[in-house]
Amino acid sequence: MAPPKSKNSFLVKKPSASASGGSAKAKTPSRKGGLRSLYTPAEVHEIFRRFSVQRPEPKGELDYVNPFTLLIAVVLSAQATDAGVNKATKPLFSVADTPQKMLALGEAKVGDYIRTIGLWRNKAKNVVALSKALIDDYAGNVPEDRDELVKLPGVGRKTANVVLNVAFGQHTMAVDTHIFRIGNRIGLAPGKTPEQVKQGLIKVIPAEYMRHAHHWL
Repeated sequence: MAPPKSKNSFLVKKPSASASGGSAKAKTPSRKGGLRSLYTPAEVHEIFRRFSVQRPEPKGELDYVNPFTLLIAVVLSAQATDAGVNKATKPLFSVADTPQKMLALGEAKVGDYIRTIGLWRNKAKNVVALSKALIDDYAGNVPEDRDELVKLPGVGRKTANVVLNVAFGQHTMAVDTHIFRIGNRIGLAPGKTPEQVKQGLIKVIPAEYMRHAHHWL
């Protein structure tokens, strides 16, 4: 039976030498501990050029109205579906779309809005705590710096990278389970850890395409 076609059929892993009858060549470790991409710079450029033609302005699945609500949505999306998060945040953001309004709402009422999301009690606590931190430490603004973002309750490096990329247009790469799998499966940026895959992607993806690379992959 023939393997199913990918929606991005032009982005396929190169066959190994052993698969074509030749002697297999081991992947070369990079200086950062990951494995080198199986694609040449020209091939990677062509891959992302085609992505840019197919989807010039890709959008994420999470609904938001400003950097703050994006931050909240990404925090809530851990171990939850984007559709489930959107269902909960639509009414929540209609009454609380700023740190001040979210803090005034309080943990119990925030919890009522997000009760359908996994780990909602802990997430409600983090949402209120990070709202207070934004008011106290950043004048109510979402910081545009990764080191500052990860200081906020409930915010890890992946969440910070998504916010920096989507809200502020920074050339960051958030490596979730899907991106980690893709980087290894097609040989674009092989690595044993998410950090290795992230560094590999940053190294091989042309700067002109980094803005939307996460959404294309």
